[in-house]
Amino acid sequence: MTATASRQGDNTTARFWLAVTVIIVLVQVLAQYLMGRLWICECGYVKLFEAGVNTPGNSQHLFDWYTPSHIIHGFLFYGLGWLVLRRKPLTAKLALAALIEAGWEILENSPIVIDRYRTATMAVGYSGDSILNSGMDMMAMIAGFFFAARAPIWLTVAIAIAFEILTAFVIRDNLTLNVVMLVWPIEAVKTWQGAL
Repeated sequence: MTATASRQGDNTTARFWLAVTVIIVLVQVLAQYLMGRLWICECGYVKLFEAGVNTPGNSQHLFDWYTPSHIIHGFLFYGLGWLVLRRKPLTAKLALAALIEAGWEILENSPIVIDRYRTATMAVGYSGDSILNSGMDMMAMIAGFFFAARAPIWLTVAIAIAFEILTAFVIRDNLTLNVVMLVWPIEAVKTWQGAL
């Protein structure tokens, strides 16, 4: 096989996995639409950033205090792809990351998880994401994925730790606490989070 044919094959493979990623994102959006999720905040407008955590606008606009968690998802999913798809192109790893993120976004907006958030975490008024917010969560994950693919490991880890510390300080929540409280709620943590 010539070098030109090999490059063409690599480009075809990369385009295939990018198309798979786009299809995954579209399926995520369609699934949430079919689940009855709203396209945008029921307030009728779109904000760049929603600073409130226990507000009706949380998880409804472009970005919020949970955006760093989705960037960290990208870091983690890049690492997973690197482990399990070492010989595959970056775009195949991206498709895997998008599949996991889309699965989470759909599950997160299901009645069972919304109810779990309301009972086990500080998110007593949580009603799920708007389709716009969920799509932006996917974009944040993809940004984190590509950052992790290019940046030194130490920098990726340092940024993840900084995001976790920042969001714990500002909103008393972060990716780690979110997972812990969803899977194994700790009453003391819930009380501390609720005191915000």
